[in-house]
Amino acid sequence: MSQWTASVSAAHLARLLEPRPRTGGGGRRLPAYRGLADGVRLLVLEGRVQVAARLPAERELALALGVSRTTVAAAYEALRAEGFARSRRGAGSWTAVPEGHVLPSRSLEPLPPDAAGSVIDLGTAALPAPEPWLTRAMEGALAELPAYAATHGDFPAGLPVLREAIAERYTARGVPTMPEQIMVTTGAMGAIGAAARRLVGLGERVAVESPSYANVLELFRETGSRLVPVALKEGLGGWEMDAWRRVLRDAAPRMAYVMPDFHNPTGTLVGDDERRELVEAARAAGTVLVADETMAELVLDGAESGVRPMAAFDRGGTVMTVGSASKAVWAGLRIGWVRTTPDAVRRLVSARAYLDLGSPVVDQLAVAWLLRGQGWDQALAARRRRAAECRDDLAAALRERVPDWEFTVPRGGMTMWVRTGDVSGSRLAVAGERLGVRVPSGPRFGVDGAFESYVRIPFTVSGPLAAEAAARLAHAADVVRSGGGADGEGTSLFVA
Repeated sequence: MSQWTASVSAAHLARLLEPRPRTGGGGRRLPAYRGLADGVRLLVLEGRVQVAARLPAERELALALGVSRTTVAAAYEALRAEGFARSRRGAGSWTAVPEGHVLPSRSLEPLPPDAAGSVIDLGTAALPAPEPWLTRAMEGALAELPAYAATHGDFPAGLPVLREAIAERYTARGVPTMPEQIMVTTGAMGAIGAAARRLVGLGERVAVESPSYANVLELFRETGSRLVPVALKEGLGGWEMDAWRRVLRDAAPRMAYVMPDFHNPTGTLVGDDERRELVEAARAAGTVLVADETMAELVLDGAESGVRPMAAFDRGGTVMTVGSASKAVWAGLRIGWVRTTPDAVRRLVSARAYLDLGSPVVDQLAVAWLLRGQGWDQALAARRRRAAECRDDLAAALRERVPDWEFTVPRGGMTMWVRTGDVSGSRLAVAGERLGVRVPSGPRFGVDGAFESYVRIPFTVSGPLAAEAAARLAHAADVVRSGGGADGEGTSLFVA
């Protein structure tokens, strides 16, 4: 396998570094080298420049920034002293994170239901079931169960009735699909895991958005993949297409995982032009593009998202689409699916014999009942109303209680990406847990310790509970600023 090292050009780094003057306490202007070092350090912590990326030569960066080479040399030396850069004679310098900081790797487990009275759980982006639709779906499933109970009950590709219903849903969205192109899985994670095990060998590269969904990053780590992060644009700006083209061309990842529809954690919705460009670039590179559409139908502003599915731009098996009922309906309904070519479905089904064999029949019948009637649309409408209410209440409460925090309210999805100002997101998470509010820190969604100044906030509480959650987060921020809440296991900069 060819070696590949990420690098950042002098011109690109100069664009990322804000040109504003940097000051110390009391308005004292910082030395130029200190401002440059602080800027690079912040870019690493926010994931805008990935860890282990080769930095430009001193002379090149000095020319791009219009400063002296001495300034750049001093900045690099400061970064090395702080652990944010490393160098080797003849090999140049590259970004790093300080040694001794443990990176969060476990997912943030949901709280048990009996803890809900004392802790506000903002760790899980899931809402209660939209009733009465879940109950009606289960009743419909039980009514159809006798016909299936008379069989062996083993359907590795999924129940034919559900595969047909999912295919019809894609066709209605403008992507003609046959049932043979669908494999039903145990949730979206089952679909992504099946794709990873089938496509990616030990040590092979997988390109991912940066930030990305924490559980998927951990899945790739567990399967032995080498993650190649590609930064998103700031705010809700979409994909950095120059960076994607460079990674696909130079790193030649076997697979790329993206969430173009109300991305988790940021809420980004990627436009049609970028979708088309990424599919074309992936096809040229021979990279399989796994598009996670679990949030695609959670449009909270307006009736439609206004964009087409990634598969609409695919001309021959480059895109493997993942969907799920867990966000649109209920997280406890563990039914997901893969849409790809019939041949790829056959290979995935064959490999499944060594995993879980198939998904629960009753749950599949329930999802089929929803999709074949009006139940899916009714449940989805209820889910959209509830998520929009939670989003708006949380945004208003955060603006009131922590006005220095920065975020852009997304049009859909279930999550919001919040910059916590001068407060460490990891330490905030530790302090918040002690004060009765649970929130995952930014580094859980990055590769190699990025996004220290962020937290992810899901749209799961509203009204007085949203106000109380914001109040507890504000209290936690005050505790962190005062030096509290950072002892014991919470002392590491990157532990949430």
